[in-house]
Amino acid sequence: MSPLEPVHRALGLTDAEYEEILGVLGREPNLLELSLYGVMWSEHCSYKSSRIHLKRLPTTGPHVLVGPGENAGVIDAGDNIAVAIRIESHNHPSAIEPYQGAATGVGGILRDIFTMGARPLAVMDPLFFGDPEDARQQWLLNGVVSGISGYGNSVGVPTVGGELTFDRCYQSNPLVNVLCVGALPKERLVLGIASGPGNLAVLLGSATGRDGIGGVSVLASAGFEGADGAESLDDAKRPSVQVGDPYEEKRLIEACLALLDEGLVVGIQDLGGAGLACATSETAARGHVGMDVDVNAIPRREPGMEPWEVMTSESQERMLAIITPENLAQVEALCKRWEVRATVIGHVMEPDRDAEGEPIGRLRIRDGFDGPILADVPASSLADDAPLYDRPMARPAQLDALHADDPTNDAASVDVAAAITQLVVGARAVFSQYDHQLFLNTVVGPGADAALLRLAGPGLPASERGMALSTDSNPRWCALDPRAGTAATVAEGVANVATVGATAKAVVNCLNFGNPEHPEVMWQLSEAVDGMGEACVALGLPVIGGNVSLYNESGGTDIDPTPVIGTLGLVDTVVAVPPSLAWGDDQAIVLLGTRNEDGAVPHHLGGSRLSVDVMGRRGGQLFSVDYEDLAKTCGLVAGLVSDAAAGKPSLLNSVHDVGSGGIAVALAESAAASGVGARVENLESVAELFTERPGRFLVTTTKLDVLFLAAKEAGVAAEVIGRTGGDTLVIEGHAEISVEVLRNRRDNAVAELLDA
Repeated sequence: MSPLEPVHRALGLTDAEYEEILGVLGREPNLLELSLYGVMWSEHCSYKSSRIHLKRLPTTGPHVLVGPGENAGVIDAGDNIAVAIRIESHNHPSAIEPYQGAATGVGGILRDIFTMGARPLAVMDPLFFGDPEDARQQWLLNGVVSGISGYGNSVGVPTVGGELTFDRCYQSNPLVNVLCVGALPKERLVLGIASGPGNLAVLLGSATGRDGIGGVSVLASAGFEGADGAESLDDAKRPSVQVGDPYEEKRLIEACLALLDEGLVVGIQDLGGAGLACATSETAARGHVGMDVDVNAIPRREPGMEPWEVMTSESQERMLAIITPENLAQVEALCKRWEVRATVIGHVMEPDRDAEGEPIGRLRIRDGFDGPILADVPASSLADDAPLYDRPMARPAQLDALHADDPTNDAASVDVAAAITQLVVGARAVFSQYDHQLFLNTVVGPGADAALLRLAGPGLPASERGMALSTDSNPRWCALDPRAGTAATVAEGVANVATVGATAKAVVNCLNFGNPEHPEVMWQLSEAVDGMGEACVALGLPVIGGNVSLYNESGGTDIDPTPVIGTLGLVDTVVAVPPSLAWGDDQAIVLLGTRNEDGAVPHHLGGSRLSVDVMGRRGGQLFSVDYEDLAKTCGLVAGLVSDAAAGKPSLLNSVHDVGSGGIAVALAESAAASGVGARVENLESVAELFTERPGRFLVTTTKLDVLFLAAKEAGVAAEVIGRTGGDTLVIEGHAEISVEVLRNRRDNAVAELLDA
């Protein structure tokens, strides 16, 4: 037995993986080399349990410029503008240190965007916590929200939306996902590729410290051991959480974009998970070249750091740029102007050749530029050739019993008024802490079904185009049926961006699941991937990037499957604010979209907020999604709303999709947003009020005949279900609720948690 074998286990490597490393190197690795493999072969960096499934997703399309595998996906938005989008998780660090975990999650996703040459324009944050009455959850919520606002507001990128979900399955494993979108002139697009032997590797930004060491292998690639989750691991794992500096990040953004504008960069890569180990090996592997790094040249902010600590540190606000030697003086001068450190730490090397003449780029780490070699490994063995596992899968044994426990027929006894009041919970207290008007591009911000932004900013070609963003998830659906639930989540995203006039063009995903060594979790992941693929193929959407977060478990208990879908849509012309979910007085309320499902049960409540949050029933059957009907309805709504955004007369006074909580909650949210009540008729049952099938919209209009004609021409069902007016929401035969009560509940429920 090698004396280093205990070390490889501490680094998260299995005995079999250690044997594989021996085969790659033909010798025993030293501590530095083993540390490189420990972080690069971690679940977080290598996707060794999920790559086999992710390959089944559709990733191409005529407007896709960059798909999965780079720092961010990029699409052509027209007018010589490209849009970059990425979503990531910072779940485990946020469970240990919520402020810094969330803050550095924002910082990391910003770097993913500007490393493509795009200026970050907006952030969204889907957040998931346990019991909201629990003191620890309130502490986590406060810390995470403060971290997002503290970093995003300071760095100068608006937070324009997200989600806030409470469920008992996140009690020990909060989820903090962050999406970022940016825009760039198409010609500024750059990739993270090292090329040109003799070119220099220049480290930009902060000095390197011990914060974040082991983050991807210790935190993000293992579950929490105790039943109380992160609480028992704070002291032991807090050093693995990175520490962010948003002001350094702001300078780094401006310096990097200026370097790209001046054409001084050959390739560029951010330093996130696995730090320099990742950036050097990935850029070299993509370019099929070698990389020679002097570990002593790397600026440090802590004394006595060992080479393995320097190479695996995840200290924030750092980038690796590949430049030609003749451009070094210009690069240094530009970085000095922005007060950004620029340090040559290595150079690109000619690759070795194998027996067939194929290039093998090597990562060599030295003690001095001409000093002894401390580590020498094939770059591709770190970046591309991690183990690929086809882990066992098993359908959860309890699913049949869950499906049989259908709450639909028992919903008739529910107090509808009390249920609606309970479910109308807004996140105003959260998003009011975020600056969502930075850049002055935000047309529709937090609190709506989707965000809408003008595609404008420094360095971008003049354009009237806009982009829409939505993040969607539904762990209640996915716990019952991960395939159908994920497909429905994609459909929900398409519907959400339609409410601001956008046509969906691409999606990204953050797949949050439990321990992949549990066969039930791998079955859930596989089913979710296939559900996403099914919906994206049916709706013509490429998946242009994503992230997989596994080992979200504590004490052997996995979270419910939580795939988060980020949807990017485009609008041709944005010169006016489109209608919102707030309606006016004396307007007809119209339900657009097919009212009933096909089949014996017209309205399924399985996985609904009514069944889970009100009735305490987590079983039942999911609804089905008719993609053709969904596409027609979303197309009609997007067209009508985009007319308003283009400054044309609109048939719609308000628009709101029917999503979480069903028609009942959609009505209540519109009433609360506007301060105007309504009288609603013809809703037959409690199940119809609360079923959550996407692809239906509540709109109001004063031009009923013209709207019905447009719906008929589009082949979309349309039905008047009520009229606005008064100060009470009346759903005949079911409930009467004061609009003031709804508004107070919406505004104050989460505020009370934050105050607690």
